[in-house]
Amino acid sequence: MTTVEVLPDLAELARQLRIDLVRATARAGAGHPTSGASAADVMAVLSSRFRYDVTDPAHPGNDRFILSKGHASTLLYAWLKAMGAIDDDELLTYGQPGSRLEGHPRPVLPWVDVATGSLGQGVAAGVGLALALARLEASPARVFVLCGDSELAEGSVWEAFEHAAHYRLDNLVVIVDANRLGQRGPTMVDGDTAVYARRAEAFGWRAVEVDGHDLAALDQAFGEALSPDGRPVAILARTEKGHGLGSVAGANGYHGRPLADPDAALTLLGNSPNARIVPPPPGAVTRVTRRIGAPTLPRYEPGSVVPTRLAYGQTLVALGDARDDIVVLDAETNNSTYAELFAVAHPDRYFEMFIAEQQMLAAAVGFAARGFTPFASTFAAFTTRAFEFARMAAIGRTAVRLCGSHAGLSVGESGPSGMGLEDIACFRAVAGSTVLQPCDANQTAALVAAAADIAGFTYLRTTRGGTPVIYAPGEVFPIGGSKVLAAGPADAVTLVGSGVTVHAALAARDILARTGVAARVVDCYSIKPIDAATLTRAASETRLVVTVEDHYREGGLGSAVADVLATAGSATPLRILAVPEVPTSGPAAALTAWAGLDAAGIAAAVVASLAAAEQTVS
Repeated sequence: MTTVEVLPDLAELARQLRIDLVRATARAGAGHPTSGASAADVMAVLSSRFRYDVTDPAHPGNDRFILSKGHASTLLYAWLKAMGAIDDDELLTYGQPGSRLEGHPRPVLPWVDVATGSLGQGVAAGVGLALALARLEASPARVFVLCGDSELAEGSVWEAFEHAAHYRLDNLVVIVDANRLGQRGPTMVDGDTAVYARRAEAFGWRAVEVDGHDLAALDQAFGEALSPDGRPVAILARTEKGHGLGSVAGANGYHGRPLADPDAALTLLGNSPNARIVPPPPGAVTRVTRRIGAPTLPRYEPGSVVPTRLAYGQTLVALGDARDDIVVLDAETNNSTYAELFAVAHPDRYFEMFIAEQQMLAAAVGFAARGFTPFASTFAAFTTRAFEFARMAAIGRTAVRLCGSHAGLSVGESGPSGMGLEDIACFRAVAGSTVLQPCDANQTAALVAAAADIAGFTYLRTTRGGTPVIYAPGEVFPIGGSKVLAAGPADAVTLVGSGVTVHAALAARDILARTGVAARVVDCYSIKPIDAATLTRAASETRLVVTVEDHYREGGLGSAVADVLATAGSATPLRILAVPEVPTSGPAAALTAWAGLDAAGIAAAVVASLAAAEQTVS
């Protein structure tokens, strides 16, 4: 075995990486060996400068690495093997059920910070990591991101470039593996790194063009990159896809498939040198124990009228007062979401992401990877722009919290482009997500505080206008629970509301009572997970269930309740009241009445549904 110290035999290490990625993909019968082979020389040279303690992946002085071109995962796994993180037996489990070595890397491996595989996200997540290390941890660690030239067509990459320059992140180095070929042919600029250099420099970065297979030139490029001057650095490496693997090198049509003749490639590469790398030690940094105390939540007087978005902002301040791990991000809406209150109280832990929702959520992922508890906020209508980033956060089991304010018809005159009417459907669909919608300020405070300790992706929905405070300060709202606000043995109908519609349902109950119809009202503040037991019991004890939601019918509260009742085999009829079509502009109250979501509309729908049910029975 060749022991490779701080200055390894880079050529032998690069050869070892290619050998191992060919072996792993051949064993699995799947993978992207040509995509990994193009960057093997880059990774070998990076190894000599990558400060890392493989036995302590969480060390705050460790450099961080993100493989944005996640399909080249076998290159990463071969690198981890060379560093001693995994052994050869595990390397050869790549792509098999139960293996930690998946087709695209995830933090199931402790040496992986963020999940990748959806191209265009790695640089954006790197911005969050770099901010966390430099601004909050006072760490000398650098963040290295390896991305492909194909993914530079994604707009999220350039959002990241802009933000990295704005925040002067000279601890961020992006290496572009410009191997010229994408999945179906040449990339947009056909491997011309000068184009990327001009773009990077226009965004305020330093750009270094280099032959990605010239080890000495690569070493010099890394040396230049690691001499900080207040600017992030892009190393633009001209490479050949499949380099070193024989006839597939530089040839189109071999993306995403193992080599047809891996033995020929292995013969060409020669005997395995079993090269190993002992990375330089991490930079010196003091480990800090973050204060995690119980917050003193704001209290609101029952009967007062308070916007839930204001309670959100005030609760963030309370959390930040009690906990050093709380980080808040916003997309240039903080004077509306009230995240500005946190920005004033804790400016060192507030990060403005401007109108770049993808970058905002990606940065939140980066902060979460460093153990912080990030809250991100913008208007509900704009949260869905970042849906793919929420999906990847969930795949990476990363705990981030997204708040969508000004949800539903509450924006009124702004019109449908500003109304979040699809958000619940989107975020309910995210694996393992939690979706919460408070109806008053005290409930909001409790749910925001609870969200700080929820694992996985959480979405919280708030509204523009004020709503009456109906809960007492200090009332408990378990995640997955609900509140039965009114109930009796003679109830004919169950009204299920969430958020603003809870108040309309309560008012509708009063109207119905005057006509002799008793109604039960359930506040379904936790839409996912949902309180199936309470809903099933209510359906069994009443003749009709009516859901009321300030959202389109598809995928929202009504769909969630329908799932519950269908699973339980309930025969109780369900009627879903929702926004029926794209609204127009107008006062919120008028739009709510148009949609049949005000008290009168709800009561009329109940009376009509009960009459129809009785006619069917008779």
